[in-house]
Amino acid sequence: MSILDALDAKYRLILCDIWGVIHDGVQLYPGAAERLDQWRGDGRCVGLITNAPRTEEAVERQLDRLGLSRGCYNFVATSGEAGIEALRALGRPVGFIGTSGDRVILEGRGVVIANEDFSDVACTGLREGRPSPSDYVAELERSARRNVMMHCLNPDRIVMRGGVREACAGAIADVYEGLGGRVTWYGKPHPAIYAHALHRAGEPPNDAVLAIGDGLHTDMLGAARAGFDAVFVSGGIHAGEPFPDNFTASNALGAWAPIGIIEGLL
Repeated sequence: MSILDALDAKYRLILCDIWGVIHDGVQLYPGAAERLDQWRGDGRCVGLITNAPRTEEAVERQLDRLGLSRGCYNFVATSGEAGIEALRALGRPVGFIGTSGDRVILEGRGVVIANEDFSDVACTGLREGRPSPSDYVAELERSARRNVMMHCLNPDRIVMRGGVREACAGAIADVYEGLGGRVTWYGKPHPAIYAHALHRAGEPPNDAVLAIGDGLHTDMLGAARAGFDAVFVSGGIHAGEPFPDNFTASNALGAWAPIGIIEGLL
């Protein structure tokens, strides 16, 4: 029996990660849609919270393609929305690192992309045909020398796509910081995405929120710092690895610990 089968009624808002919990980038995980639907049927608010560097509408369309009914959730909150808002507020063109599809999305929301002479660069992920963060070292070194600010719209370092590990924007940002570059991070575990999600849910108290995710340094760390209870999904990016015994101590989280560890939503 899963802890999710007897979830405390006090949890009125479920903040559920998407990639690694609901789907693997290719297909929905068994039982995921049914679990979300159950929570909605219980009268809980279900918010899908993701470090996707895209708009909420783009994520909803992806979920549509994977077969997840919009009736299974109340809203989607993305790191991309927070980043796009900040980039537009700059009022100047920015450089870009990411896929052509993500570039189209940013430009469609009013972000002006420059190929040179920029003081800020938006990073949404890796470009097509350049799958390793090491492919970007020379480019990042030039930006670091110019003191360019990187805006990382996806703090995830890796993701599992159909069982294959794939680097994300956070991995590039790590390289950039290692070269002395400056990075502004959006999404989990940083506060802005949680404030956005709570606003969408009507500002429930922290003790009424349960976060569910498979990322130790995004979902779990973010939930702990925000003051939420959490359930760790062990079948995602850390599949086969136990929850670290020193996680709370090494992150100075006091007595916080996940209330449960599960393989998946089934």
